[in-house]
Amino acid sequence: MPREPDDRVLVDYRTADDAGVYKWPGGPALVQTVDFFTPVVDDPYTYGQIAAANALSDVYAMGGEPRTALAIAGIPKDGPGADVIRAIFRGGYDKLREAGAVLLGGHTVTDPELKFGYAVTGEVDPARILTNAGARVGDTVVLTKPLGTGIIATALKFGRASEHDVAQAVDSMRRLNREAAQVARRLPPGVVSACTDITGFGLVGHASEMADASGVTLSIDAGTLPVLDGALALAAANTPGGGRTNREHFGPRVDIAAQVSEPMRLVLFDPQTSGGLLLTIDGPATGHALGLLAEAGVPARPIGRVESRHPSGVLISVR
Repeated sequence: MPREPDDRVLVDYRTADDAGVYKWPGGPALVQTVDFFTPVVDDPYTYGQIAAANALSDVYAMGGEPRTALAIAGIPKDGPGADVIRAIFRGGYDKLREAGAVLLGGHTVTDPELKFGYAVTGEVDPARILTNAGARVGDTVVLTKPLGTGIIATALKFGRASEHDVAQAVDSMRRLNREAAQVARRLPPGVVSACTDITGFGLVGHASEMADASGVTLSIDAGTLPVLDGALALAAANTPGGGRTNREHFGPRVDIAAQVSEPMRLVLFDPQTSGGLLLTIDGPATGHALGLLAEAGVPARPIGRVESRHPSGVLISVR
């Protein structure tokens, strides 16, 4: 694609960021994103909630506040029934309202496979935009949600996941990243240097994009990674196709130590739905930031540090 010549475009697709940002004359800048996917759970209302939380997350990852949304749906010609479709839309609507965003309308098409999501518009202070390109050497890497939703969702399809495993994964997927983003905005400018949310490319994929855009290497301690109950035990037999694709695509620029177990390796590449925010935070301010996140009910955890770009070109080092 040609480079966009409009200097009002502050963030676009070239850095693989979570959303685009467009500067209006005066006032906040416009944040725009779109995301939709097939069902990851059986309950239609919950599916709608997760789809909304996932789409809203891209705005939060840019440091913004979601304001409006347009629904996007692909519905099979022969079903499901109107009650199921109604529940999906209601779940999404309720999650939008929780986020303070309003639904303006949307578009549906006939599709062989059910799909649902949103195009979301938000606002952000042009001076406080968070991108994936600002990570600094010495920063602490912080993750705000546990990993493993892709593995557990795959296990659910085959009846291999326990009710407890599914329940905690669902709670994580439908939880907004709003509180984490609010804490980031409360901190002084520059304390949070970069941010992205962990979705389909998994932790390693999105962290690789951050490292590449920032010109650094992220060093991650596998022993500190938060993982959903059951995900490690289920990983070998329930790796989603996206996890294998992520490993093939991002693996060549990732250095994983021999002592990291194979189940943990699978979790590292596991595609997430409505995953947490990955933040890089000024080292001396990390304790204060983690305290604010805990007060806000965000289960954030430091998982590594930002280092100088490795001479070999390695983007992620996992030990």
